Amino acid sequence: MYCVRNVKEDLYWVGADDRRLTLFENIHPIPNGVSYNAYLLMDEKTVLFDAVDWSAGRQFFENVEHVLQGRALDYLVIHHAEPDHAATVEEVLLRWPDVTVLASAAALRFLKQFGVSLEGRSVEEITDGAEKSFGRHQVTFLSAPMVHWPEVMVTYDRTDGVLFSADAFGTFGALNGKLFNDEVDFDHCWLRDARRYYTNIVGKFGPQVQALLAKAKKADIRMICPLHGPVWRTDLGYFLEKYDLWSRYEPESRGVMIAYASMYGNTESAANVLAAALADRGVKDVVLYDVSRTHVSDLIAETFRVSHIVLASVTYNLGIYPMMHNCLSDMKALNVQKRTFAILENGTWACRAGALMKAEVESLKDAVVLEPKVTITSSLNEAKRAELEALADALCADLKK
Repeated sequence: MYCVRNVKEDLYWVGADDRRLTLFENIHPIPNGVSYNAYLLMDEKTVLFDAVDWSAGRQFFENVEHVLQGRALDYLVIHHAEPDHAATVEEVLLRWPDVTVLASAAALRFLKQFGVSLEGRSVEEITDGAEKSFGRHQVTFLSAPMVHWPEVMVTYDRTDGVLFSADAFGTFGALNGKLFNDEVDFDHCWLRDARRYYTNIVGKFGPQVQALLAKAKKADIRMICPLHGPVWRTDLGYFLEKYDLWSRYEPESRGVMIAYASMYGNTESAANVLAAALADRGVKDVVLYDVSRTHVSDLIAETFRVSHIVLASVTYNLGIYPMMHNCLSDMKALNVQKRTFAILENGTWACRAGALMKAEVESLKDAVVLEPKVTITSSLNEAKRAELEALADALCADLKK
């Protein structure tokens, strides 16, 4: 049975939720599911903006056929050729063989690489700034390379001020019937997943997101229709500001994340003491994470959120504890920068984690390593507790800058 939502008078959401998928891109946990958004414009010409993943194919086609009510499908706009949006493109072509595909040159190439045959099909290669009329609706296509694949483009509907934003402004989470941002408590229920989505999926490409935001500022955008998550029809400035901060790698909060790697609880104990010392000094935004129990996507999201990060790791095989090393590798891969770090190391012999973590951190752009480094030998004692208190003082002083 079809399940559609009216976005505007002649625009419909025809996507679907997926609550069965456990890992997005087979990496990132999505306990709240994910939506695959597609939109159908019913103008003089009918226009389908994107397809969906195979997992949502049945619902998607029921939705499209219901809205079309027997009309032909004139255009299929492909903003992004990743399979979670383009896996059902070939089925669209089979059901509506006369449809014209609108996509960037790179997207057309990627579709062929994924086995989608466009031979004998009507295809228009779209370039940056190209314009098209679908009847009442006049649109401009804008390239958005590396947000987050090189073929990405977005569509700006100049008539109604709607931006079809591809993967930009998306978030993890099934919609559960609520399509619009003002139908949900976004801050409480969605922001954490939105941040985790951005930082892990798009976060590496901050300059490219800034380029897209610069284009967006020139347009009268009144609604944002992303490929995942809620449609934004109110308070657009709120989410645009988040994207601006994230893509400039500026923290949302002057706060501290303590990420610790502990084998037998001794490094964890030191992390707890430090967190309590910070709270004693009035620091309210202090979060504590066990890197062995917290998925790295959550650690990366918090790294983007806060200004200060304490890395507390036991030495393991004369190196950094593997889960901590994985976190540091992801920080580098996702272009984390402009953060202040502090180092807490532990080891019973040949304690080397601190020096190695410092070297990893110093490879990040505009990263600052705060002194003093604290070294624990096996377990915390009163002398080392005093050093943790000194580190808490240093963190507090730096947070006030």
